[in-house]
Amino acid sequence: MNIVVNLRKGYGITSHDATTAVKKIFKVKKAGHAGTLDPTATGLLLVCLNEATKITGYLSDLDKEYIATAKLGECTDTYDSEGRVIKSVTDFDINRGDIEGVISKFIGEIEQIPPMYSAIKVAGRPLYKLVRRGIEVERRPRKIVINEIEVLRFEYPFFTMRVSCSKGTYIRSLCNDIGDAIGVGSYMTELSRTKIGDFCIEDAAKIDELPHKSRALHSIDSALRHLPEVRLMGNNLRAAKSGNPIRDYGSWVINYRTTIPLQSPTQFVKLKDGEGRLFGIGRVVNDLIKIKRLFVVP
Repeated sequence: MNIVVNLRKGYGITSHDATTAVKKIFKVKKAGHAGTLDPTATGLLLVCLNEATKITGYLSDLDKEYIATAKLGECTDTYDSEGRVIKSVTDFDINRGDIEGVISKFIGEIEQIPPMYSAIKVAGRPLYKLVRRGIEVERRPRKIVINEIEVLRFEYPFFTMRVSCSKGTYIRSLCNDIGDAIGVGSYMTELSRTKIGDFCIEDAAKIDELPHKSRALHSIDSALRHLPEVRLMGNNLRAAKSGNPIRDYGSWVINYRTTIPLQSPTQFVKLKDGEGRLFGIGRVVNDLIKIKRLFVVP
């Protein structure tokens, strides 16, 4: 069974344990997930089974949407409610308009410093392991993109926002930075991931709903629907299935049943045979399609 499961992860379970639970339900040999959620976070977790584990990177690269709640007036060393309060401000006067005015400045491409309590590695060691030993290291800012931020609720001193963002965005850091910009500090108290690409929370299945919630189950082809496709035949098909690059493929690809020209010289594409059966992923590099992944499917 080579599928991607749109899982609705619950509170208090690690992404690894959730993936293991799905693996046992479907009785498969291999399983992996595309984009980690902390145990205290809930929402979408894409779990890839068997051959679908080869596409985790192509799914984790997709834009994401989150619903996050933050508390104004305090900062913690982890930027969330799991940490130790290191700053507290009292008797401040903040309204919804103040928050909306500040968050608008975070929309677009920005630089974000990841939190020390994260899985980012420095010299081969995760930052969270270093900080547990009392070691704090300088973190380089990383460029991320915030597509949208919308304040959904404000109940002093808490505010809830919807964030649409690029991969690599730390919502904990965003909450911390927004609090700093407001001038009173803030930390994240709740987080739920509601979208990954066009995978949405409404179609996700809880662990106890598997394997019966069919709309939460996707073939590899369906899970990669954001990629255009190239159909190969004859010598090109045989060469591609052997892992050899393809040169004379033409400049046209098929996407959503519509023939369109390639838009990027380094674009990823699905590779299919003449009957429309998916067998791999390629990358367009100048006038070549280089083979990146081949699937072993019936």
